[in-house]
Amino acid sequence: GQVTLIPEEPEDMWHTYNLLQVGDSLRASTIRKVQTESSTGSVGSNRIRTTLTLCVETIDFDSQACQLRVKGTNIQENEYVKMGAYHTIELEPNRQFTLAKKQWDSVVLERIEQACDPAWSADVAAVVMQEGLAHVCLVTPSMTLTRAKVEVNIPRKRKGNCSQHDRALERFYEQVVQAIQRHINFEVVKCVLVASPGFVREQFCDYMFQQAVKTDNKLLLENRSKFLQVHSSSGHKYALKEALCDPAVTSRLSDTKAAGEVKALDDFYKMLQHEPDRAFYGLKHVEKANEAMAIDTLLISDELFRHQDVATRARYVKLVDSVRENMGTVRIFSSLHVSGEQLGQLTGVAAILRFPVAELSDQEDESSSEED
Repeated sequence: GQVTLIPEEPEDMWHTYNLLQVGDSLRASTIRKVQTESSTGSVGSNRIRTTLTLCVETIDFDSQACQLRVKGTNIQENEYVKMGAYHTIELEPNRQFTLAKKQWDSVVLERIEQACDPAWSADVAAVVMQEGLAHVCLVTPSMTLTRAKVEVNIPRKRKGNCSQHDRALERFYEQVVQAIQRHINFEVVKCVLVASPGFVREQFCDYMFQQAVKTDNKLLLENRSKFLQVHSSSGHKYALKEALCDPAVTSRLSDTKAAGEVKALDDFYKMLQHEPDRAFYGLKHVEKANEAMAIDTLLISDELFRHQDVATRARYVKLVDSVRENMGTVRIFSSLHVSGEQLGQLTGVAAILRFPVAELSDQEDESSSEED
């Protein structure tokens, strides 16, 4: 099968690097130097843009420039490049390419799905509001998506009679709470900004959590710590930009994506210290624990899925699939991130277990000497 993709941002180039494997075929537009001979016999050379299909042999990723160089041999007829001739394609943002594989495994398909679905990268949500107007948005590294707009006409306060105003305000708050529950996926979202002028955000948050306590709304109560109140000049979508520039917000958001991984690694180290029988690392040990259906959280580096040997790579994919089947959680760490580097020092694969698996500790000495 094949898939055609257009990388739109630097992060996509990292995803592409993880999707490519030696032996895949890659089709993309590239520039080739072509020698031409005129009728008089003089030889000149031109740079010509052409579309080539290569069988991938080497992949080189420059993380600073976010450039990907793929070298391989031409496997499709082309008027400028002979079959079997070597060429290097440079993949860059906003230029499409087509990737074909003989076999697509679950890890690759999941990566494509997550990279293409903005809701997966939107780990920040925002509610920008003023009296009578609110926007519920998802914020991704590259764009802001408005998921809901709530408008309610709120009468002005009259001397000695505020009941109409208060009732309308309550109705407005109720609709915003419903929009939050409908459009924000708290499994993905790590932080919800509530931005408004004046005291609207405080009144709204007070109302929301009072209602949550009354109705025993576990979703809101469990995620209470994710709500962060900030100032904005209005309830219009454009006011979100100033809220995102707030220093308190930037420090909180700078690492939302990686925060989950950092916590998982931290939990693993704590477990290793206090209950070493429930913290395993190294492929053999983790596979044994998986056979006992003991894995609660699997920590694995994306570097392992770039292994040149197909059988080794398949072994890692099988482990990930198996842990998921046994209702375990899988966290795939980016080797570009600090937490991923730390995991790399622990062989790149580790697991937190549901219950101690004692007999493995006895075999530890034999297997570790074998691994060495």
